[in-house]
Amino acid sequence: MSENYMRISLRLLPSVDEVLRDARVTKMLEDHPRIVVLEAARAVLADARKGILSGAVKTRQDIKKEEYLEMVVEKTAAAVKCSIRPYLRRVINATGVILHTNLGRAILSERAREAVSIVASNYSNLELDLKIGRRGSRYAALENLLTSLTGAEDALVVNNNAAAVLLALSTAARGREVIVSRGQLVEIGGSFRIPEVMAQSGAKLVEVGATNKTHPEDYRKAIGGDTAMLLHVHTSNYRIIGFTRETTVSELVEIGREYNLPVMSDLGSGSLLDLSRFGLPQEPTVQEVLKAGPDIVTFSGDKLLGGPQAGIILGRRLYIEKMKKNPLTRAVRIDKMTVAALEATLREYQDEEKAIREIPTLQMLTVNQEILEKRAYCLENLLQSVLDKTLAQLTVEKGVSAVGGGAMPTAELLTAVVAVSPHNISAGELQAALRRGEPAVMGRVQEDRLILDLRTINDSELQPLAEAVAQALKQ
Repeated sequence: MSENYMRISLRLLPSVDEVLRDARVTKMLEDHPRIVVLEAARAVLADARKGILSGAVKTRQDIKKEEYLEMVVEKTAAAVKCSIRPYLRRVINATGVILHTNLGRAILSERAREAVSIVASNYSNLELDLKIGRRGSRYAALENLLTSLTGAEDALVVNNNAAAVLLALSTAARGREVIVSRGQLVEIGGSFRIPEVMAQSGAKLVEVGATNKTHPEDYRKAIGGDTAMLLHVHTSNYRIIGFTRETTVSELVEIGREYNLPVMSDLGSGSLLDLSRFGLPQEPTVQEVLKAGPDIVTFSGDKLLGGPQAGIILGRRLYIEKMKKNPLTRAVRIDKMTVAALEATLREYQDEEKAIREIPTLQMLTVNQEILEKRAYCLENLLQSVLDKTLAQLTVEKGVSAVGGGAMPTAELLTAVVAVSPHNISAGELQAALRRGEPAVMGRVQEDRLILDLRTINDSELQPLAEAVAQALKQ
């Protein structure tokens, strides 16, 4: 493009005022804040100028000012729509990863969703005892349910399990030593590691044993006058197999009693149910660990429990009461919506069979293969009804799902999938288009095919998923 023609093209671009006076933009101003529309128009015009100057925008010599205005108005409307869309959006999870950390982990049960809606849209007795009309505890209902379900003496709930570990160590071991096996120095999500959490708590880490083997005697040798606690960390997000030996919680409790030291067990992804009867790997339940006798047990609320994000602390009243008085507790306390969701989730566990039916995480973990295959063929039929056959090939196959969320790392769950082989674009391009759609869809790509895993898709999502795939393939 010649310099002279470039100047002409720049002059043909409308001004911001001209864009704002356009009838379509005037209508936008009625529906959206002026600053949003104004910034969108400015950004579109800036991009257009940049494109003309760089030669990226190819224009005809006979292009008219009205055509530039049309282009700017259309792009402004798209920019406004994009800018007002909430960052957190609905995503259809077709990855087969049940506790997908990037997708928000556990989905709440209907009962929990209703509880959150009630307290979010009304005043509530969060810290008011309605019986006596005086200030109450936000933890009261949760304490009663947790101690009843698990047999623990006392309970406290904070905003996540890392906070639970931090609070427990800060309360019981600040400035003193905590002994832990080298094979249990785990890293959790976001690159946070047990040694770093311990350092932040003010406790001093003492490592014992080897990565693959730690014996009870290793702990005894390390105990000294500055020892405050023995810590057991359940490696819920990985497994060491082969030539291994790990000291059990029961063995640590025995040592703790011998030396008059408290024992803490960080379960990470704790479960209230034994799910091994459904073919899942054997995991220690919270109740089983408490029976072994540790003074403090911590675990997450939004993993195998299937509730909201929370860090649950159970154990002896002596230590829990001290944690409640720690100023750090206020910094990591849960809000009213977490209280409501967790209470409703825990009430589901008062009937174990009902919990398996009603809590989405447990539903997805225990659903049988026959149901998954029926769901897969239903999705295939829906896709065939809305999809041009020239755009993609569809097949129903067996596959493997994952638990995710740092839980049951060795579990391979047999599942049913629909494999989509696009003809005109790559599977990666289809995946990207689905990610940008409304609703967004997350699948996985294998051998240039998009895999849609039915384990993490409920029946109500089948139709919108089929339409989303069809729309993405037509782009």
